[in-house]
Amino acid sequence: MILAKIFLSNITASRINRLYKNIKPKFNIMSAHWTRILHTNNVSKLILNLPILFFTLVFSSLQVSGQSAVKAVSLFDGKTLKGWKTVDPTHEKLWFVTDSVIRSGDGIHKIPANTYLHTTREYADFEFRCLFRLSGDPKTGLINSGIQYRSVVEEGKMVGYQADIGNGYWGDIYDEHRRGKLVGGDLSTLKHLLKEDGWNSYIIRCKGNLHELYINGVKTCEYVEKDPKMSQKGVIAVQIHSGGVAQVEFRDLTISEIP
Repeated sequence: MILAKIFLSNITASRINRLYKNIKPKFNIMSAHWTRILHTNNVSKLILNLPILFFTLVFSSLQVSGQSAVKAVSLFDGKTLKGWKTVDPTHEKLWFVTDSVIRSGDGIHKIPANTYLHTTREYADFEFRCLFRLSGDPKTGLINSGIQYRSVVEEGKMVGYQADIGNGYWGDIYDEHRRGKLVGGDLSTLKHLLKEDGWNSYIIRCKGNLHELYINGVKTCEYVEKDPKMSQKGVIAVQIHSGGVAQVEFRDLTISEIP
């Protein structure tokens, strides 16, 4: 009993709340629960819940240490396109920054050609995250975009994997200028959460030969590369497809390199 009281006296409600700020939201309710318990005068309740509290604190500490091991780095400063370049130098005017968002297309004129804006750095194993919004009138032509990864520029063409964006292509993995569609996205759950003309999130995770795509936190597909000739690293690029009157927007682009 004495040891338990000493242990509990060193754990304050503010300490627990600070820990929970760094872990997944699903523990918020539990955090509030323990805050109420710690403020009660009923020692028997404290002792009864001590094993659960101890487990929760240990688990949360592991979560915090695990998250801090791989830090997310911003790929976009919110003001300029520093660290990015277009495949075709004449397409520089097709990409611009407004309101901390990377944009291409004005929603008035048709997109004349496929255009890509890519990082100047290459990445191998990583987790890429961003928010995106694709808008346009499908009656005017194809409304499509994508995010290239582990891609290279060869003879003026962007070659490599693409996480697809757009009706009929959501969550697909497409091999741009190489093998075509590799795997289709599963929309059975995503269709209930997808905002076709609104903001959505994308996560692209690559580790070794395993590729995984998530839209709005829902896994759309995974792909295991079996061809040893395929590159294990490359640039990240955002794309807008030629066709209709469209605009694509990207923001909060980050990457965490996986050791």
